[in-house]
Amino acid sequence: MKNEFRGNPSHEQEEACKRYGVSPRAPEERVAVAFNTLSESPIYGTRIRDAKEGGVSWFFYCGNHSDADDFYQALHAHHLIEDLPEVVKYLYLPEGANFIIDRNGYEDVWFD
Repeated sequence: MKNEFRGNPSHEQEEACKRYGVSPRAPEERVAVAFNTLSESPIYGTRIRDAKEGGVSWFFYCGNHSDADDFYQALHAHHLIEDLPEVVKYLYLPEGANFIIDRNGYEDVWFD
């Protein structure tokens, strides 16, 4: 299936980039999600720099982080709409972006 996030950003994604003064950058086809944490809060997102071509640059988890080898699982980015819709508006933030959000409107975004 085609990654609908590889085209132009949505209005909400474009606004998130404008709010933080960065140019939109399309995400890779796959992201990494810690599925076992999805019911927890807050929600963390990190887009790493220098991801391998075709690799994963976005990592998402909720609550507490773990260093376990199986903490993250790969997911096609378009499934975030169903599995973790709160992060979709941040997908076009560039490499080095980090955020913490909650389901009550809290938002903190910064760049490495």
